[in-house]
Formats: sequence, structure tokens, C-alpha cells
Amino acid sequence: MTALSKLTIGPILFHWSAEQKRDFYFRIADEVQVDRVYIGEVICGKRVPYFEQHYEEVARRLSAADIDVVYSTLSEVMIRNDRQIVAKLCADESINIEANDASALKYLAGKKHAVGPFLNVYNEWTMSHLARNGTTHITLPPELPGQAMDTLGAKSKDLGVTLEAQVYGRIPLALSARCYHARAHDRVKDNCQLVCEEDPDGLDLSTLAGEPFLTVNGIQTLSHTCLNLVHEMNGMQAKGISAFRLSPQSHNMIETAQLFRRVLNKEIDAAEASARLAENGLDAPFSNGFYHQEDGCRWVENQ
Repeated sequence: MTALSKLTIGPILFHWSAEQKRDFYFRIADEVQVDRVYIGEVICGKRVPYFEQHYEEVARRLSAADIDVVYSTLSEVMIRNDRQIVAKLCADESINIEANDASALKYLAGKKHAVGPFLNVYNEWTMSHLARNGTTHITLPPELPGQAMDTLGAKSKDLGVTLEAQVYGRIPLALSARCYHARAHDRVKDNCQLVCEEDPDGLDLSTLAGEPFLTVNGIQTLSHTCLNLVHEMNGMQAKGISAFRLSPQSHNMIETAQLFRRVLNKEIDAAEASARLAENGLDAPFSNGFYHQEDGCRWVENQ
């Protein structure tokens, strides 16, 4: 790894309490050497009021620790309230924005902004179009294989766009107009009573045979497995990936972030970090299949 490699904390995907979120960000500011933190609600507009009042306080604390703060937009816009939330965020000229839905691009056209993993940047043409309209940083979709990163990494240098990739946490797979969490508790989406708060790492789903398969987070479907690309980071950096994203889970993310930072600093090797993550990380199997052009839920042993 080079000194240019950055460690980032992605937006919290799950509906944690406001106090839990605030304490999480304060600990990140005080205890971990990270370069960038993404804050903001990306899954459900109904969750926004519960933490929105703490944005400024959290941003100040992170900035005081010399951490870049980026505000992430909703990843699915369904109703007028969602549109208003996105429009309000994008209208604030004083903050950096990560667009996670095409609706945000309307408000950000011509302004410098980042694009998140919920927008499908799969090829050079999409990347070029976004760059022409103000995109300066892209977090690639987690299902992209390493081979595709070669092509996009080369193009990003020509465009002056920096690239980021998720390397830890449950993998975002899909979004729906329906709320799975509400249905699982015999509720409707409009009267869900934010039951998703009961599952800080998502609600596990199993196959008919009883095997863990996927995870539900409100309208979102994620992997049951936990992405772990600590072994692949050296290769990703060579492909043009300059930032590595950890997606927050409810376990000790401070230790997790410290392990990834130590790998970036070449203080420990990937094998040691992975072994410690297996002991103290998310209680789910590791996966890296997408990167190696295998099923996303699979773990491919490093050669």
C-alpha cells in the first residue's frame, strides 16, 4: 500500500438509535485513524428525523479529528418526502455530497460531488458521463469483479476521478419498493413503527432447508456473509482503487477499523488481520466471491 491509500467508514445502513450512532461517530473520531466518514440516511426516509438533528455535531467532531465528512443521500426515492430530503441535502453548498440515487444527480449537476455504490457504475462510458457532470469520486458497486476494476481504474486516471471500494461488511444487493421488515412483523410499510431497529445488523433470512442465505434491512436486501477483501487490497490499489470502505456493523468496528489501518500501514499482514476479524468481527462467514468472479457468497482462498 502507498501513503495515498485512504480508509473510509461508509454510511450506517441500519436503523440504530440516535445515541448509538452518535457514540459510534464520536469513537471513530477519538480512537481510529480514518480519512473519511460518510454520514446520512441511505435506506429509508422515515429514519431521517431521528438522527438529522445530530449531523452538525457529529460533523464538527469528525472534522476536528482531521477526518473528511461526506453526506450520503437516500438510495431509493419513492415519495415526495424522499425527494424533499434529497433536494434539501443537495442544496447545502457547505457540505460534500455522495449521490446514491439518480434523483440526486439532477441537483448536483455541474457541482463537484461523489457517487456512491448504489448507482451502477459498471463501465467507462457511465464514468465519463458522470465526470462531465461534476463527479470527482466514485465508490464502485460491490459486485464488480477485480478484472472490471482494471478497466475502470485506468479510465478514472484519464478523467481525474478517484475510486473507492467496499472491503468489509455485509454486501448491499438490492432495494425494493416494499419493506421486508414490516411484512415480516405483519405490518405495512406506512405503519412499520420502525421495527427494523430491532435488528442492528439486519434480519437474517434462511432457505427452506434452514441455511442462512440473505439479510433484510427495511427495503434493502444484503448478503448474509460478511465481505472481507483485506487480502485483496494490495491488488486493488494497483488497479487504481485509492480508498477502502468499511461498512458499519454493530460489533466492535473500532477494532475492525484499526486492523484495516494497520494493514494499510504495513504494520501487520492481511492473514493476521483476517484471523483476528474472524474472532472478533461480524458473526457471519466471510465472502470475497464477487471480486474473484465467483458467486458473491463464496470465499476464495488466497493463493
